[in-house]
Amino acid sequence: MYLATSGRRDAPAPPLTPGAGRRVPGAVLALGAVSLVTDISSEMVTAVLPLYLVLGLGLSPLQFGFLDGLFNGATSFVRLLGAHAADRGHRHKRVAGLGYALSACSRLGLLLAGGATAGITAALAADRIGKGIRTAPRDALITLSSPPDALGRSFGVHRAMDTTGALLGPLAAFALLGATAGAYDAVFVVSFCVGLLGVLLLVLYVPGHPAEPAGRPAVRPARRTGRTFAALRDPAFRRILAAAALLGAATVGDAFVYLLLQRRLDLPVGWFPLLPLGGAAAYLLLAVPAGRIADRVGRRLPFLYGHFALLGVYAALLVPAGDAPALLLLLPVLILLGTFYATTDGVLMALTGPVLPAGGTTGGLALLQTGQALAKMLAGVGFGALWTVWGPGPALWAAVLLLCAALAGGWLLLPRTPSDPERRTT
Repeated sequence: MYLATSGRRDAPAPPLTPGAGRRVPGAVLALGAVSLVTDISSEMVTAVLPLYLVLGLGLSPLQFGFLDGLFNGATSFVRLLGAHAADRGHRHKRVAGLGYALSACSRLGLLLAGGATAGITAALAADRIGKGIRTAPRDALITLSSPPDALGRSFGVHRAMDTTGALLGPLAAFALLGATAGAYDAVFVVSFCVGLLGVLLLVLYVPGHPAEPAGRPAVRPARRTGRTFAALRDPAFRRILAAAALLGAATVGDAFVYLLLQRRLDLPVGWFPLLPLGGAAAYLLLAVPAGRIADRVGRRLPFLYGHFALLGVYAALLVPAGDAPALLLLLPVLILLGTFYATTDGVLMALTGPVLPAGGTTGGLALLQTGQALAKMLAGVGFGALWTVWGPGPALWAAVLLLCAALAGGWLLLPRTPSDPERRTT
């Protein structure tokens, strides 16, 4: 077993107290509300960004992939610094609040940039740095607030609330652009105000030191020095990290998927911000059920099977369009994309939480998220380069082959736990 217990690793976790696994902790719901509001703010901008950069400013797919991947990779190191600060003195809420505030203020940077590439780059960098700082402390608060056997449900509920914001954000951007005749400034101003509301909710309703839930097993204390990297001493965590990075290196960013859809279907530019809604809706509907299933059958298999949904996205984009209606391509791609996130995002955090040492929860999650981000940075740059040199078709075929190889590697690397069906039969 791969639970990080203070004694034997093969000892099962003690049973939860009655009702402990049936209720989502209040801290998780409060964090979900913060993420909901913040995602409305961020997705208002994100929904129009690929269109603005590629079609508006004329960036090539290679340039866009490099820019998007660079921000994701560069902020990974900030993520580690934020995790160290959060674990030191249990300042998870304070560090997360700093990240939320920085992202909110980045909307003003987009407003002041006035279309200048350097200003837009700086504003986007501030937004990604803010996200990098806040993500691991937020997920650590969820982990620390939840019983181990209900981590999948807690992350599923949080991700569902988060995705509700992702669903509302593009709608708000679409409505604002329609009401203001395409004025991006209006989107940036409203996004800033909504982002500040998210910071206020965090300050008022998220506890700084969540109470330990009943049923949480005792965990090994981490050494005071090197706390951020303490999780690397655990072989189970190292295998999870390697598998997540390998699969991340085969993950094409959402922006590329939407650009490919727009290109294949020749969608009007004004409808582009609505493309993320389909994936967000599927994610919203499936996040909680996926978390519950992961808690019951083990988190390894749902995480791996979720990547088959991503493989389906690539395959659907490779099918010749012909004279078929656009919905026959659009709906499967968006539903499969939402399924991929519902079965991998929160499930991976729930899979990792039990193996993390005491006092190093944020650091371990930050290391995991950093490994994924760096891998996805390489994937974004590589896919953009292949698209620019060979075209979208060969680039997608390369992504399919790479993902198949990554799935085989992930199957071998991910540790099995006693809740996995194949482990119970051995």
